[in-house]
Amino acid sequence: MEKISKHISYKEGTRSVTAIRKGIENTPTDYQLTNMEAIAHNIFEPLREWVGGPIKINSFFRSPELNTAIGGSGKSQHCQGRAIDIDDTYGHKTNAEMYEYIKANLNFDQMIWEFGTDDNPDWVHISYVSEDENRNRCLKAERKDGKTLYNII
Repeated sequence: MEKISKHISYKEGTRSVTAIRKGIENTPTDYQLTNMEAIAHNIFEPLREWVGGPIKINSFFRSPELNTAIGGSGKSQHCQGRAIDIDDTYGHKTNAEMYEYIKANLNFDQMIWEFGTDDNPDWVHISYVSEDENRNRCLKAERKDGKTLYNII
C-alpha cells in the first residue's frame, strides 16, 4: 500500500523514530488500516483542504509495543488507527485555528488541545470512530505536579 488517503502516505502514517531506533514493528492490521483510512478521509482530508497546504502528522498509528515504549495511554486510540496528532509546522493555519475548524465543522470522536498556551496548543490530537459513535468530546491537556490532566472544555 502506498497511500492511506490523497495526502497521507502509508509511510507517513506508520513511521516512528522510536520504533526505528528500538526495532519495534509498527505495521497495522487490515482492521487498523481501515480505521486509519476512515479518520484520514473524514477528518484529515477535509481539514487539509481548508488549511490549503500541508499539515504535519506527529503521530498516527502506534502498535501497542510502540505505544508502551513512548509512554502512551493504555487506552490510546492510536493503537486502533483511530487517532492522529497534527501540528501547524508549515504555518498555513495555527493549531488553534485547526482545532476550532474541526470543532465547528467536522464529526470527530475526541479532540485534545495538547498543552501549549491558552492561545495555541503545542499540537492537536483528534480521534474518529464512526459517524454514529463519535462523541464530539473536547479536552485540554495540562501538566500539573508531573502528571497530565485532561479537562473537558
